[in-house]
Amino acid sequence: MGIFWPPHPYEITLERYQEIAAAGMTFLITGNYMFDQYINRRALDLAAQAGLKVLVNAPEPRLSATTHTLSVTDDPAAPLRISPADTTRLVQQMVDDYRRYPAFAGFDVYDEPPQAKFPTAAAVTAAVRSVAPDLLAYSNLVPGNGATYAAMVARYIDTVAPPVLSFDRYPILTGGVIDLNYFDNWAIIRRAGLAAGIPTWVYLQSVKYARHELPTEAQLRWQANISLAYGAKGILYFTYWTPDPARGEAFESAIITRTGERTHLYEAAATLNTQWLTPVGRELKPLVSVSVTHANENPLPPGTEPFVPDEYVRAVEGGAVVVGQFRSATDDGSRWVLVVNRSDRAETTVRLTFGSSTRSAGRFHAGPMGYKPARGSAFVQLAAGGAALFQLDGAARTG
Repeated sequence: MGIFWPPHPYEITLERYQEIAAAGMTFLITGNYMFDQYINRRALDLAAQAGLKVLVNAPEPRLSATTHTLSVTDDPAAPLRISPADTTRLVQQMVDDYRRYPAFAGFDVYDEPPQAKFPTAAAVTAAVRSVAPDLLAYSNLVPGNGATYAAMVARYIDTVAPPVLSFDRYPILTGGVIDLNYFDNWAIIRRAGLAAGIPTWVYLQSVKYARHELPTEAQLRWQANISLAYGAKGILYFTYWTPDPARGEAFESAIITRTGERTHLYEAAATLNTQWLTPVGRELKPLVSVSVTHANENPLPPGTEPFVPDEYVRAVEGGAVVVGQFRSATDDGSRWVLVVNRSDRAETTVRLTFGSSTRSAGRFHAGPMGYKPARGSAFVQLAAGGAALFQLDGAARTG
């Protein structure tokens, strides 16, 4: 779990970074006026003491110049250009500056690159991979829908060859209304990530800003669990610290206010991270998404698929839920099923009836209990935005 928009330079203290770690966050992306290597070094030093990792992003002047001001090309006629060879040398210089800090995990190469900048993002990503293959060269895509967006995502993957496919979409609109196109956006990202064989990451909305509401605890949980059902392997929060008014977009409140006070989302995120996402993430992270469907929902949101009975789950009866099905990397015949309450406002109950290929089933419980056996079917009561994970042991597959 990561954060975007960390404490600003005057609040870069060990206590603040320990506060981040105590909420179950594991890494931060620099920003919030962290404009030079001196500030970044201080952040890296304190992050290591707090047990956090750090991705250095474009406020770093050398990275910003390369990705946002210049274009990486050997074309002598191109304006404001830097050659691929010089790009590699500049990346090497940055790596040399930060490598001695244990918290240094890589770079946030480009946040929401326009298509014209895909080749530049690709060149910097390749340079990081060449100079320091153990570091992450991370970028994050804009949201979108439909065939044009899907084609853009495919072009991004083909051009940049990113190590992860990350996007942001903030679905809690004014008045707490859910943006129903969120599901289609996730479906496009899921398909593209699976086709490319790379993990998918997502930002959760944790801030109130123009035309977007500050999420409730249930809505934060809802975003996380819907994302898990669609196969997310990495989760970040946008934003942690509240951006100041000069940033535009009418930012009002996030996990931490502009004056450094916790909002209700701090405890909500801490509970979600430590009591659910960390333990359930250990179960889901090595698995491969098989399908994601919506059960007991009519009409279906755009871009979604209805639940269809199969050999593992014969029926899903009761309230509207999203059902994500997963397998192991080697596909030994077992399945994992994540059932997520489709509602961000009310609890619901569903009954799962297991199919003929399910020899035994167990429901996951965080803590020492692990999986508790379920026989033939299971009644599941889900809080608003809540989820339950089942492991279904099936016959081994031979091919």
